[in-house]
Amino acid sequence: MTSSKKLVLVSAAILIDEQQNILLAQRPKGKPQEGLWEFPGGKIEPGESPEKALTRELFEELNIIAQEKDLSPFTFISEDCERFHLLMPLYIIKKWKGTIEGKEGQEFRWIRASELDSYPMPKPDLPLIPKLKALLQFD
Repeated sequence: MTSSKKLVLVSAAILIDEQQNILLAQRPKGKPQEGLWEFPGGKIEPGESPEKALTRELFEELNIIAQEKDLSPFTFISEDCERFHLLMPLYIIKKWKGTIEGKEGQEFRWIRASELDSYPMPKPDLPLIPKLKALLQFD
C-alpha cells in the first residue's frame, strides 16, 4: 500500500555551547504548533542539501553563521505526521560565528539536557531527549 502523504524534508541543529547547554527555540505565534520548543532549523528547499539548508536557516532565524564542515551528523527523524511524512536529519553544532538573536521574534533558551523534559516539544522531537541526555552524560 502506498502513502499519498507529502514528504516534508527539514534539517535541524542541536547547538551545544562550551558549558554543554543546548539551545531550544520557541515556535513563534501564528506558526503551526506555536509555543512549542524545538531545535532550530527549517525546510529544505528544492536543490538544497540538508547542510546548506541548515546553515541558511540558522542565519535567517538566529543570525549566526555555521559552516557546513562544522555540522556533525547526529541522527534523523522519520515521522508520520497527520498531513505529511517528516524526514529530518539532525546535526550537532558546537562552532558558529555571531551572537544568537531571534530574528523572527521567537524566544530561545540555553538549557541543560536534564531540563529537556520540562519543555513541551513537537512529537517528532521527543525521541531525541534520551539520546541527548546520554550524549551529554545525564540520566
